[in-house]
Amino acid sequence: MIPKDPVMLLSYLNTQLRDNYSSLEELCQGMNLNQNQIISKMEEIGYTYNKDGNQFR
Repeated sequence: MIPKDPVMLLSYLNTQLRDNYSSLEELCQGMNLNQNQIISKMEEIGYTYNKDGNQFR
């Protein structure tokens, strides 16, 4: 289960991306998450996915 709080979710996602997944697409597939919903949720708090850094910034 992923955190519902957007700031906690940001930290969780970036940790997962750093430690376990080589891309947001891979993370979403591996965790059965909707990529568009994740992107929208992060945009709500001012973060976008940076493909080159493989993290939300």
